[in-house]
Amino acid sequence: MRETPEELRRLQALLDSSLSRSTAHLRSIISSERTLTAGQLTGVLTGMCTLALSTVTAKGEPRISGVDGHFLHGKWHFGTARGAAKARHLAARPAVSAAHLRGEDLGVFTHGSVEVINPYGGEPAADWPELLAYFQGFYGDDAFDWDNDVVYYRLHPQWMAAFAPDLAKLTKKAETAEKADGA
Repeated sequence: MRETPEELRRLQALLDSSLSRSTAHLRSIISSERTLTAGQLTGVLTGMCTLALSTVTAKGEPRISGVDGHFLHGKWHFGTARGAAKARHLAARPAVSAAHLRGEDLGVFTHGSVEVINPYGGEPAADWPELLAYFQGFYGDDAFDWDNDVVYYRLHPQWMAAFAPDLAKLTKKAETAEKADGA
């Protein structure tokens, strides 16, 4: 967990307001007993989490693809090749939807817009050095030409909901996976 107390407060406010603005149907599924607090969510969204990312073409047609999502400081971060179709979509239309699913145990759904945090030839985000160190630690220093090959985004959520019908089961699975990785 890399979130500050202020980032956790903002994330909790977003989760609460998103659910309160949702339809009765969604609230019947993602009830207070089947959701996560900001602290719980950041505790289970560690490492790389595969995201289904939805962008829109110039003709308004939806496109979905997978990206490596990293939940850092209460927001999703992900990258792609600079020449990828999704990079072109995001440059023209930064609105996205993203979903992270772990079977029936966890669903995190996010709508918002993205910002490029390492623009080609431009000024990177102020926290890019910290994020770059994280990504290089995760993927390896020489996994990419970090300046030319990949573009990284931060998803600024305007709506986010988390569904977890059994928090104990979810955290037990996460602990078991961590032990297996460390063995």
